[in-house]
Amino acid sequence: MTYSPTVRRRRLSAALRRAREEANLTADAAAKLLRWPASKVTRIERNEWRRPTVSDVTDLLDIYGVTDGAVRLAMTTLARQARERGWWEGEMKAELGGSLVEFETEASRIRTFQALLVPGLLQTADYARAVFRGGMVLDETMVERRVQARLARQRILERDQPPVFWAVIDEAALAKHVGGPATMREQLRHLIEMAARPNIGIQVLPNVVGAHAAMTGSFVILAYATPDDSELVYIETGASGDLYIESPEEIERYTLKYDHVRASALSADASVSYLADLVEQLK
Repeated sequence: MTYSPTVRRRRLSAALRRAREEANLTADAAAKLLRWPASKVTRIERNEWRRPTVSDVTDLLDIYGVTDGAVRLAMTTLARQARERGWWEGEMKAELGGSLVEFETEASRIRTFQALLVPGLLQTADYARAVFRGGMVLDETMVERRVQARLARQRILERDQPPVFWAVIDEAALAKHVGGPATMREQLRHLIEMAARPNIGIQVLPNVVGAHAAMTGSFVILAYATPDDSELVYIETGASGDLYIESPEEIERYTLKYDHVRASALSADASVSYLADLVEQLK
């Protein structure tokens, strides 16, 4: 499976913090022992480093008294992997818009509520093209680059062990004829096809529900198979940048919110029937 240097760095930061705590050392004390700037250990544990070095990791493991060869090898391997470049780096990075792809790549489960759009991982090329044009991307070359970047993101659903992906989509998003009736009809059919996959679930949140738990907007909850990789919540905030939430209390709040909207939505089977009805209406 393709791994994410971003996720590996986050995992390494958490493992080093746990090793320090088990050694009964404060971050300041660890920095003093290594004659590092006072804030360096704290920045490492907060994942505020871009390219971890194996030497820094081994120095920390030494003062923490970590002698287990397997543990040391695992952590230094993480350091090396965290220094590599993800497939999204380079020319495609700007077109992907934000760092969500860096966290999607290794996720084992992705849950999303979308209020106004079909989720990016389920968009057809024509639908995505219409979304970018509607977002005032006027240069056609740029539109095509962004479409190809979005399709590249979707490859995680095609791999041998794809993540479990569950989407609750507000009826308002499906009522919009994005790109016109033909494009929307193709998009709806694509949703039906994707919903037939064993790792993908799609539910429609109907307008008749009225006010619901996620009225404040769309969000994504990402979970990982490795216990050291805690869940996180992603919120797209537009021009002000993306927001990532990692505090356990906030994650629990968004999980509860998601459970409520899932309970309010049509069942998976009823949602597929609803999508099929929309296709018929657009003929």
